[in-house]
Amino acid sequence: MDTVLARTFLAVVETGSFAAAADRLFVTQSAVSLRVRKLEDLLGRPVFERSKAGASLTPAGKQVERFAIASLRIWEEARHLVAVPEDFERTLIIGAAPSLLPRLALRLVSRLEQRLPRTAFRVETGRPEQLIQMLLEGVLDLAVTYKPELRPGLEVEELFEDELVLVAADDDFTVVLDARYLYMDWGPEFAAHHATAFPDHPLPRTTFAIGALALDYAIRNRRAGYFPARVVREHVEAGELHLVADAPAFAYPCYAVTHTGLDADLRAAALGELGRLARVWDTLTDRMLDDLDEISGG
Repeated sequence: MDTVLARTFLAVVETGSFAAAADRLFVTQSAVSLRVRKLEDLLGRPVFERSKAGASLTPAGKQVERFAIASLRIWEEARHLVAVPEDFERTLIIGAAPSLLPRLALRLVSRLEQRLPRTAFRVETGRPEQLIQMLLEGVLDLAVTYKPELRPGLEVEELFEDELVLVAADDDFTVVLDARYLYMDWGPEFAAHHATAFPDHPLPRTTFAIGALALDYAIRNRRAGYFPARVVREHVEAGELHLVADAPAFAYPCYAVTHTGLDADLRAAALGELGRLARVWDTLTDRMLDDLDEISGG
C-alpha cells in the first residue's frame, strides 16, 4: 500500500474526520479527500461512511485498517535498516513480552552487542499475539515470549519453564484469597488452573491484562497476586514481598520464536546467549520454589 495513502487513511480513522486529519497532516482537506478517493478507487469500494458527524469505517475500511498499519510498520522498519550506520552490516530486531524485557531481552542485547560487533539492534515489546504477528509480517527477527502461537514460517524453541508464584506485600496474607488479591491475566491455561485451585474465589475487583506491569502497583498498594518467580525474587529477598505458604505454583514456559528467514549465524548467536541466560534463571526459580516448599511445610 502507498505509504502516503496509508498515513492519510489512518489519520482519518484516528481523528474521525477529514478536516481533523488534514490539520494533523498539514495538508488541505481537499488533498485528504483526493487521497481517500484514490484509495477507494484502487480497492473498488468505499472505506469511509461520510456524515455531518464525521467519517466512520465501512466493513471494507475495517479490513483495510490492519493492512495500513502493517504497511507503515514495515516501511518504518525499512527506513531504520537504511539508516544503519556504515560501520554496521545488518540489524537484528528483537521483541519480548513486557515481563521478559528488562531481565532477559535487554541482557540478551547487551551480550550480543559484544559478540556481534558489526550488527545493529532494535528492541520491541508487545503481548504474545502481537509479537507473533510482527514476526509473520517480517517486522521482528526474534521474539522472546510466553505461549506463542505456532504458525508456518516460524521456529519455536523452549528456553525455560518459569513458575508463577503467589506473593503478597503483607506477610499475613494467606492462601484464602481476600480483597487484597489482584488477578493477573497470564492467559487461558493459567485461568483454567487458577479456577481449579481456587474454585470458591469470586471474581476479583481488579484485574490486570498484563500481569508483570502490575508488580509495582502490588508493592505500593499492599496487594497480592501471581507473578513469575524470577521476577519477584529480588523483591522477596528485599522483604518487599512475601511468598504465600501453601499456595500452588503454576508452570509458565518461555520460548524463543524466530522467523525461518533469519540468518543462521544470528539465530545461533541469539539462541546460544538465551540458553546461557535461561540456565541462570532456572537456578533462581528452583531456589524460589525450594523456599516456597520450605515455608509450606514440605
